[in-house]
Amino acid sequence: MNRLDALRGTTPPKPHDARAIAALAANPGCARRALLDGAGIDKDATARHLGFPAPFGQSPFAITRGNAFEALVKADGCAELLRMLRELLELPVAEVAYHDVENVGAHLRHAHTRALFDRAARDEHDSGTIYDHPLLGLEIAGHVAYLEPDVVAFQLGGRFHIVEIKSFAVIDGQADPAAVAAAARQAAVYVLALRRMLRELGHDPLRVAHDVVLVCPENFANRPVATLVDVRRQLAVLERQLSRMTGLDRLVEGLPEELTFDLLPGEDGLPTRPAAELADALRRTTARYAPDCLSTCDLCFFCRDEARQEGACDLLGRQVRDELGGVASVEEALGLADGTRAPAEGQEEIARLLRNAERLRRECLA
Repeated sequence: MNRLDALRGTTPPKPHDARAIAALAANPGCARRALLDGAGIDKDATARHLGFPAPFGQSPFAITRGNAFEALVKADGCAELLRMLRELLELPVAEVAYHDVENVGAHLRHAHTRALFDRAARDEHDSGTIYDHPLLGLEIAGHVAYLEPDVVAFQLGGRFHIVEIKSFAVIDGQADPAAVAAAARQAAVYVLALRRMLRELGHDPLRVAHDVVLVCPENFANRPVATLVDVRRQLAVLERQLSRMTGLDRLVEGLPEELTFDLLPGEDGLPTRPAAELADALRRTTARYAPDCLSTCDLCFFCRDEARQEGACDLLGRQVRDELGGVASVEEALGLADGTRAPAEGQEEIARLLRNAERLRRECLA
């Protein structure tokens, strides 16, 4: 980890939260992001110093609305949540126990959470418990990130369910797909953290369900509605990305020894390093920019500008790019399809499929 510390320099490491860890899974092929997150570098501060501040972030109104909705769901010992869980998870009991882990104090919450879940996993007669404000730990590239899921429900039969409370609306049974996908990635982080904790305690990690409970307001009222969301795909991507971050040595090996992303903060905490020098250092790493980055990564504007300077103005979206085995641009896809571009190593099958698709297109046009 000394090399990663050298990449970060004198700036203290930035701790990861669930939202940041979930964003790792949004672009698992980006070496630049893997290096910066593995080293604990503040990407938001880096982007602002470069003159490319991130375009996203929650407004105070959205935060207030989210807090109010969460308070409504958790009111009276999570009574409204229990009603939804009883219907959704088919709880056979009228009441369940309620534990607010936050009441023990911040410094004891993680240890208390482990003790509560260890006891719950061992007690075969537990008729159901709702845990509010538990504190889980997840190791990210050698650093432990502490995470707080909204609620964890323990169902009769020994299954734990993560409950994710979001304030975006479900209208006529439909929600914004991008918002649901982001919520699923974030919930997958909690599922993985809880599974690893149970494994450390000697229990079966698969007792944590891959179906998470997503609670949102219904239509234009504040009445909550719950649904199950399968996060197995997000879990698989997240585990691959985290394992990739534990193997960052392979990425670091190809970097110059003198390379660093240090902002060189002064006594006032503001960066003193020349922005052009920092930009040159970042360009020594390989990015995997796609339009989706605009909603998930602090460095998105910098990487987009870099891609444009390199002439990559016809970038494919990440989903299409992944379907095409890493083919990055429209020009590259068309070249493989008409045979004017030789496939790179590993692209032979994709090139064959694209050539077949081009042949069928010509036959249809004829």
